[in-house]
Amino acid sequence: MDDRDHAADAAAGEDTTAHPFSRVPVEITISVGKTRPMLRDLLRLGPDAILPLDSRVQDPVELYIGDRLIARGELQELDGDRTGQLAVRLTEIADLKNGL
Repeated sequence: MDDRDHAADAAAGEDTTAHPFSRVPVEITISVGKTRPMLRDLLRLGPDAILPLDSRVQDPVELYIGDRLIARGELQELDGDRTGQLAVRLTEIADLKNGL
């Protein structure tokens, strides 16, 4: 955990050192859209093929841990020395007890 992580935890008012699992990394999958092509169309795909999705660039994305929806957000491009790198700005956090 670097200084930025500690600063984020402090800003959120959370003490992550209190729980033994607080330093375990978790993989989050960002879903930007879906498509449902016919198998014959997939078999014809090659380099430079385009597979259209059911969403637009400005549509919300969904964040998952495993198959559990945990949040929604919007894609953003980072600035400065990270120009070109994608990030997600969270707009909605799941209520894990009652659903999103």
